[in-house]
Amino acid sequence: MKSNNKLKRYASVFLASSLVVGALAGCGSKDNSSSGSSGSDSKEIKVGLNLELSGAVASYGSGISKGAKLAINEINKAGGIDGKKIVPVEIDNKSDAAEATSAAIKLATQEKVVAQIGSATSGDTVAAVQIANQKKMPIIGPSATSETVTVNEKGQLNDYAFRTCFIDPFQGQIAANFALNNLKAKNVAIFADSASDYAKGLAKSFKKTIEENGGKVVAEESYVAKDTDFKSTLTRLKSKKPDFIYIPGYYEEVGLIIKQARAAGIDVPLMGGDGWDSPKMVELAGKEALNNTYFTNHYSAEDPDEKIQKFVKAFKEANGGQAPDAFNALGYDTVYWLKDAIERAGSTDGEKIKDALASTKDLSLVTGKFSVDDKHNPVKTATVLEFKDGKQVFNSKVNP
Repeated sequence: MKSNNKLKRYASVFLASSLVVGALAGCGSKDNSSSGSSGSDSKEIKVGLNLELSGAVASYGSGISKGAKLAINEINKAGGIDGKKIVPVEIDNKSDAAEATSAAIKLATQEKVVAQIGSATSGDTVAAVQIANQKKMPIIGPSATSETVTVNEKGQLNDYAFRTCFIDPFQGQIAANFALNNLKAKNVAIFADSASDYAKGLAKSFKKTIEENGGKVVAEESYVAKDTDFKSTLTRLKSKKPDFIYIPGYYEEVGLIIKQARAAGIDVPLMGGDGWDSPKMVELAGKEALNNTYFTNHYSAEDPDEKIQKFVKAFKEANGGQAPDAFNALGYDTVYWLKDAIERAGSTDGEKIKDALASTKDLSLVTGKFSVDDKHNPVKTATVLEFKDGKQVFNSKVNP
């Protein structure tokens, strides 16, 4: 999930972090080698958790932390990695990009972790990527969906940056495949937030995939965040007689759109991305209006897959019966992915871990079996959830 505000603030943070990194270099570390200095003689492997534990998006970071710590406990209980225990070094970045940069510096230079997990948002993760590249410290964003996390604005790969979640355009591709193949849609419409990079990215890839696979986009309409009255636009959309409408955006507006669409007599399937994932959706749209709506997400606790149900059971036992959400699952998977890479690397050296992460293929995790592409993004199955009487229900898995 991205935070647009965080991304806008990145430019100033980038400058600040450049100065800090320059200062660090000037302070005399001639060695740019891996910060992963738990060392071959150490009985511990230190892993950094740079997460939003307070501030505006604390629920995201806290969720990742719970999932990551469950995985660490399981691995340590089973003997660790090559007999070495994983020791988490957690820092609260306070949902602030500048704090995330400072945390990354501390993890790399003082704590000397072998890798950093986090942050949750794209903006906070991007703020730490420069540190990771300079200190050769692999960084994995569990839920940072912006393309700029692993590829910079010049289109160059950030060598040490990876992510566990899929990127924004991938969701549009998945939704298009689901509409064409599962719902047999042929004439579709798009109603997207024109002020959101997130929504525009999903809409663009959705349209491309639809048109490349024989479907037709009969209407394209837009709205902007904070709009509340969509009746006239929905009337125009209805006149085009689509058999499916794609609505990428966040739940605040989407909930109202769905409610007003059903009131206008639009009864075709509606679909969006992970921005729909909020308990507020039911409150805004209403249980009945949400029937026959779908959204792409990273995971479902109701997925009958044996691996997922084993994770759900373990998480509930460790967290007072609380069912794990997507952030919990992504945090959990990130630790197991890192473990796999360290084992394949046969080393805690940052460069060797980076190479192992980049060469990951067909790794089976809770959020899907995935490989890594040449831009350090996972290629994996996505989950489609359906609303039934106000409840999110697992529908299916869709391949890219």
